[in-house]
Amino acid sequence: MATWDIQPQGVQGQLKVVGTHAEDLGKVLTALLTDMREAAEAAGTTVPGSQAATRPYGPVLPQKAPVWSAQVSTGPVAAALAEYATKRKTDFQAMADRCQAAVLGAAKATNEYVQGDLEAAGNAQNAARAVRVDALKDFGGKKQ
Repeated sequence: MATWDIQPQGVQGQLKVVGTHAEDLGKVLTALLTDMREAAEAAGTTVPGSQAATRPYGPVLPQKAPVWSAQVSTGPVAAALAEYATKRKTDFQAMADRCQAAVLGAAKATNEYVQGDLEAAGNAQNAARAVRVDALKDFGGKKQ
């Protein structure tokens, strides 16, 4: 039969380290997506100069949203970055999910191990209480 020697305090310490690295990964992925969005906005278009933003001509009726806001065209770089982010979204989510599953799985397994130890200790104590000490006094010894 295999034996286990898990030290819950050691597991807890490692889970804290992994949790810190998982948070760092989340920050990096957020920064990556922010930088990609900013790069897409700054990349420009293939439309020359003022043709990239169009404004309405003539009299315009007032509306809740300002009609005069520019409608900016996107170029091939922005489209490529958007497509890359869309294609990688599942990979990024999988990284986060795997980190979370690993941490939660290790914590659950350690808790089950500790509960098993406590159950085994309780069973041993119950068995010890059930032993008749007075019967053991005479077992195999000399009568006095």
